[in-house]
Amino acid sequence: MKKSSECFKTSVGGQALIEGIMMRGPEKICVAVRKPDGSIDLTEEKVEHHWWQKVPFVRGACNMIESLIQGYRYLMHAAEVSMGEDFVDSESKVDKWIEDHMSPKMQSLMFSLAAVCGGLLALVLFMILPTALVGIVDKFLPLGGFKVVLEGLVKLGLFIGYLFLCTRVKDVHRVFEYHGAEHKTIACYEAGEELTVENVRHHKRFHPRCGTSFLILVLIISIVLFSVLPWHNTGLRVLLKILMLPVLMGISYELIKLAGRYDNWLTRIISAPGLWMQRLTTFEPDDSMIEVAIAAVKPVLPEKPEDAQW
Repeated sequence: MKKSSECFKTSVGGQALIEGIMMRGPEKICVAVRKPDGSIDLTEEKVEHHWWQKVPFVRGACNMIESLIQGYRYLMHAAEVSMGEDFVDSESKVDKWIEDHMSPKMQSLMFSLAAVCGGLLALVLFMILPTALVGIVDKFLPLGGFKVVLEGLVKLGLFIGYLFLCTRVKDVHRVFEYHGAEHKTIACYEAGEELTVENVRHHKRFHPRCGTSFLILVLIISIVLFSVLPWHNTGLRVLLKILMLPVLMGISYELIKLAGRYDNWLTRIISAPGLWMQRLTTFEPDDSMIEVAIAAVKPVLPEKPEDAQW
């Protein structure tokens, strides 16, 4: 396969936050958040490198866990910065007790547990619930080989419905606009253009290497991968699905990595569902959001673009 000659493919990527964006480069992470006074708060930290990041199929599950934990931490930081004094006023008694009585390490552990719980909730909603529903239907209306098809449709329906409902929430919709700013800024950098609001604005808000693309790929591959699992015992099927999750994430990550690096008929097929779904998770940003994205990405860019090659 030939690499695309249209633009430079970079590993630099990020995450949309509340009134902000996190950008991750090969060596640095920068979180840019719009403060109540209109200025942009920048927080930088070094990227931690792990042995598993170079191990194919292992890095997928490990990256997913790390992203959940770090993403939750950045989200809370963005909420605190963007709300200013209002955030302090809105803190619950539990939050204040944790801050007063727990060390930074314990608070970090609490963040990690909260992120893991969020991941488990998603697991229940999109992996376990469809199996349970189809199992119940099959007891009253034998489905035979159609159980796999129905389970897949329920799974996709829940995911798409969940994203659609998220777009109806004003604050979430605004986060999705920042998501669009993140994508457009990365696209501008990959095109070799100067990072200005004017240059970023005309780029597309869709990108093949996106968390949305990864999630929809996980769901689609799971339909195929889990089709071989037994149906005679719903509980056993759910248990086997959980045990196979690392394999599922490993395969999905390698495919999304492939789609982000090359441009050909195969990678376009791989990218197509995710790019379509990004119509629900990315929206056109305003110029102030693009400014935040540019502020977040500049500190993490290496001196030589090839040092951040995907």
